[in-house]
Amino acid sequence: MFKFFYIAIASLIFINSALAESVNIFKFTEQELSELDVRKVRGADNKTVYSVGSNENGSFLKAVADNAASGLGKEVKIDLNKTPFINITWKIEKDLKGINENSKKGHDFAARVFAVKKTGATPLSNRAINYVFSSNSMVGQSSPSPYTKKSIDYVLATTKDNLNKWVTVKANVKKDFKKFHDLDVNELDGLAIMADTDNSKMKSVSYFQNIYFSEN
Repeated sequence: MFKFFYIAIASLIFINSALAESVNIFKFTEQELSELDVRKVRGADNKTVYSVGSNENGSFLKAVADNAASGLGKEVKIDLNKTPFINITWKIEKDLKGINENSKKGHDFAARVFAVKKTGATPLSNRAINYVFSSNSMVGQSSPSPYTKKSIDYVLATTKDNLNKWVTVKANVKKDFKKFHDLDVNELDGLAIMADTDNSKMKSVSYFQNIYFSEN
């Protein structure tokens, strides 16, 4: 159900990652949420509803997708030679059990984070790694999106093991682009968050917190 969401990234931020061991991407504040463009996926009946909150570990983003699909994106410049690892803390309160996530009719995820690399003159030439919190697959599974081979779904967490529990995951984005796209990527160009249920017509509830890049 990807439908090239990552071509509609909302705002431009240049980050000098050479000056820090980690690079934060989202603040998850009311001000940031008001400034980000929420883009509904073409053909979806509704937009995912995003809101912010906080707990003892800081601010978080809540995503409620009820037969809905939309995402939040930022165009970023991340030096993957200095900070190649993406770190994500997330939780799924209500998952999407029983769907075939590898099919067009079931290609929904309660929580996903896209890492995007521009590889040509047009947005349709972009390549992406879609890091997902799956409701049905096991950690480590990967497959091309049923909508475009230019986006790879890669499972970093699953509700088979962790339903309604905060989970922190890490992935080497530079190595993943080489593995899945055979690309030597030195700089990442975009990052997007999405929760979508427009294909399954189901409802999901998920949370995102502490998304950042690090040296190791």
